[in-house]
Amino acid sequence: MKIEFDNSLVTGNEMIDGQHKELITKIAEFVDSCEHWAGKIKAVKMLDYLVEYTDFHFAAEEKLQEEVSYPAIEGHKAQHAEFRTAVNELYDMLTEEEGPSDAFVAAVNKNVVDWLFNHIKNMDQALAAYVQKESK
Repeated sequence: MKIEFDNSLVTGNEMIDGQHKELITKIAEFVDSCEHWAGKIKAVKMLDYLVEYTDFHFAAEEKLQEEVSYPAIEGHKAQHAEFRTAVNELYDMLTEEEGPSDAFVAAVNKNVVDWLFNHIKNMDQALAAYVQKESK
């Protein structure tokens, strides 16, 4: 699976797009290292970074939503919470195993990559359109 930021993921909001590019680049590196058996310690460290960066990104998005009184903020926050839960489950899966297995990589693709791309294309693009409309 090719993991990269492309035009289908552009929201038009410079802050959001910049953070998405960083996040997707790091996710691609993480998946690549897991697929090529980088080892448990490296995988855990990379997952730790993704958790921290995701928290930073979600906080920035939620602050933006609050600033513009975004009407769908609660649903957006609920999706962020669901993602955090899924990542915590992945963390548990990784730490319980000897390292990143094929099942772990499949779970990352489903619960991180697919989720994130869908979230960007739906929730984040709608948010960016609202922000742009409200700033005029």
